[in-house]
Amino acid sequence: MLPTNVPLSHLGPSALLLLQLLLPPTSAFFPNIWSLLAAPSSITHQDLTEEAALNITLQLFLEQPPSSRPPLRLKDFLGRTLLADDLFAAYFGPGSSSRRFRAALGEVSRANAAQDFLPTSKNDPDQHFDAERLGQGRTRLVGALREAVVAARAFDNTLARQRLGAALHALQDQDFYSHSNWVEMGKKQPHPHLLWPRQELGNLAQVGDHTCSDCDKLSCPGNLLGYTLLTSGYFGTLPSKPPGKCSHGGHFDQSSSQPPRGGINKDSTSPGFSPHHMLHLQAAKLALLASIQAFSLLRSRLGDRGFSRLLDITPASSLSFVLDTTGSMGEEINAAKIQARRIVEQRRGSPMEPAHYVLVPFHDPGFGPVFTTSDPDSFWQQLNEIHALGGGDEPEMCLSALELALLHTPPLSDIFVFTDASPKDAFLTNRVESLTREQRCRVTFLVTEDPSRGQGRARREVLSPLRFEPYEVVALASGGDVIFTKDQHIQDVAAIVGDSMADLVTLPLEPPVVVPGRPLVFSVDGLLQRVTVRIHGEVSSFWIRNPEGVSQGQEEGQGPLGHTRHFGQFWMVTMNDPPQTGTWEIQVTAKGNPRVRVQAQTSLDFLFYFGVPMEDGPHPGLYPLTHPVAGLQTQLLVEVTGLGSRGNPGDPLPHFSHVVFRGVPEGPELGRVPLVPKGPRERGLLAASLPPMLLSAAGPFSLELIGQDGGGRDLHRAAPQSCMVVPVLLELSGPPGILAPGSKVPLSLRIASFSGPQDLDIRTSVNSSFALTSNLSRVRLEQNESAWGRLWLEVPDSVAPDSVVTVTVTATGREASPVAPTYAFLRLLVLAPAPQDQRAAPAHSSGPFLTTASPALRPSPLVTWGRAGGGLAGNLWWGTVGGVLLLLGLASW
Repeated sequence: MLPTNVPLSHLGPSALLLLQLLLPPTSAFFPNIWSLLAAPSSITHQDLTEEAALNITLQLFLEQPPSSRPPLRLKDFLGRTLLADDLFAAYFGPGSSSRRFRAALGEVSRANAAQDFLPTSKNDPDQHFDAERLGQGRTRLVGALREAVVAARAFDNTLARQRLGAALHALQDQDFYSHSNWVEMGKKQPHPHLLWPRQELGNLAQVGDHTCSDCDKLSCPGNLLGYTLLTSGYFGTLPSKPPGKCSHGGHFDQSSSQPPRGGINKDSTSPGFSPHHMLHLQAAKLALLASIQAFSLLRSRLGDRGFSRLLDITPASSLSFVLDTTGSMGEEINAAKIQARRIVEQRRGSPMEPAHYVLVPFHDPGFGPVFTTSDPDSFWQQLNEIHALGGGDEPEMCLSALELALLHTPPLSDIFVFTDASPKDAFLTNRVESLTREQRCRVTFLVTEDPSRGQGRARREVLSPLRFEPYEVVALASGGDVIFTKDQHIQDVAAIVGDSMADLVTLPLEPPVVVPGRPLVFSVDGLLQRVTVRIHGEVSSFWIRNPEGVSQGQEEGQGPLGHTRHFGQFWMVTMNDPPQTGTWEIQVTAKGNPRVRVQAQTSLDFLFYFGVPMEDGPHPGLYPLTHPVAGLQTQLLVEVTGLGSRGNPGDPLPHFSHVVFRGVPEGPELGRVPLVPKGPRERGLLAASLPPMLLSAAGPFSLELIGQDGGGRDLHRAAPQSCMVVPVLLELSGPPGILAPGSKVPLSLRIASFSGPQDLDIRTSVNSSFALTSNLSRVRLEQNESAWGRLWLEVPDSVAPDSVVTVTVTATGREASPVAPTYAFLRLLVLAPAPQDQRAAPAHSSGPFLTTASPALRPSPLVTWGRAGGGLAGNLWWGTVGGVLLLLGLASW
């Protein structure tokens, strides 16, 4: 049996490295970087999650040397802060982007932090190992890890990351090491049985055991009665604290005022929040080691390839195709095959080999099934079996197929749609548009159909010249394009598939759309390479001018600035490297509304998300949101990637100083606010408050970061996708128990308005084989008002265990209250009971809007008055300790 106490001196240099990587001792594990406002220099859940992931990634890199680069050496990382950019540069090569990896870690971290804010989980003792519910907490923990494994094997890594975040939260301060007395018992290693359901936790305090003495001070170092029984503190009033039991403690814990007063939590170094603040660092060390064990267990269960997919440990994008398979699509299907084959052959074995492949065919009336794989040969075989057959009439089920692809494609990916028909399912436009924003996926439509001509394939009816507008809407929201071409050009135009799979940033244009007689202006900094200008439309002429005044026209071939290619109405100009830094201009003369996009390769980019500050509870921090909500004070959090990039050795690091918000699509400026650094500069974390004007009404907007590169030149980066201020907040909750074949489970829904009266229709949908009913179909809300409803999900007996179901709720304005629709997407796992432990772990939801259960679940809709926001809220160590733990775990999972 693994010893419960292993001296740190026996752990070897790898474990000592882990401890060196910890931040200086301060406060405990508050949710995220925003928590540092309440407890400066604290170690947060976000810190612990990222440190653990970076350590296990370094372990993977050390054990799996790169094929074309020197192997990594552990000594090169000793005494340094581990950064994702540094790890990727050392393993994949200088300039390799860690953006997707950091985005995946962000998903896990936000799911972790959300447990402190979701209306039900934040006070659930089972979620936090409170109220001596240690066995129940372990069941939740093991269940969440099992769900993460199942979801990852089903290629639903978004859901897997959500469940992993919930599990890590339990392992870290909130759910064991900070809330129990494990540290006070003198333990120097993580609990050896916490991850293994067949092992007893042992030495648990019983109902009649008194565990704490009274403490009337903020700091309570000696209030535990004995150090042999494992206990945890009670929080709040549910459940009530029995006589002689410990409280969680802190200003917001109502139980801490009842004898015995005080508490034992180690959530921070602030005595106002944490009576055992002096033990915060010890708890943080154990929480970090326990988190690394959990990551190691996942790696063992998934294998290195599966684990790398789970955390996107690759600089490469996924390859995702949506293909129209009707009889007129022969040329397009061949073009897709040629590009896919080229990508597979050119990138096989390289860092840029896709880790995930998705293929969705469609026609009329059918679409799908979706095919997902990590094997390029399987993908190629499946693609090669697709042929254009029958169904030659227009329109087709394109958006249904695209929605299916979005649900199975990893975030920050490119999706390519090949078709020659308009969508028959245009009613899905807004839902697909919302999904592209949530997934941060860029969608490019390659359409071999001129929208102005009436000849071509057979049609059942006279079709509108605007029939392709849904594609334009989705492409605009996702940062993609709609490229109309002809059969003879499709293979050349399809070459953009390979180009787009590189890590490209979009450069802001001023103005963002073509205005007759006015040039488009963009800036090139010293960190950009392979600048490409794409122009699409009925163009009669254009020219491009660099900062030195050198111009190039639309003539094909090599020019003074770069190489121009032209296919029908599509132009692409690839600038010579290195591009001239400074201000460039583009002048376009064309009919209609030509589109211009400027992109470039660089490792300097950024990620972003939104959140609501929660400062009035036991764990202050930022409640994450997918979209800003009209009328709700919202923060923008930015994470800069590639911050170590320099145009010249010795240059200062680049920095961003402001964020600019613009309307979509015309681009009027809606606000410009400073970016405030959060935490150490090398982390690249910045924050800004969204301007009130932007939040005054629902609508789309774009955001740009501005600053200076290391040489003092202007620096501009734009988010590829537009954002949306949604009119209402939707919270959708999963069932309280396991989701099993043949079961009927309740879901809860909360709708909140912060900006004024809303008269809404509520619609629900689910996978075709499931049944979904709701007691809420219409609701009227005043400002700061909420409504609750209930849904019932029926799982058919025939559904395969370990599959994923998606529930969608849509809130749309009625005729008297026309507002943009708001969507909530809830992913759930259908699980068979675990054979080794029949105590069911709950099914959970997958988004920051989604709660895990609802204490306010009611049989009929209820409108509540008041503030709507109230509910928001080396290798020695690895080879010894980690290896033994994994062997023990494999016998139980």
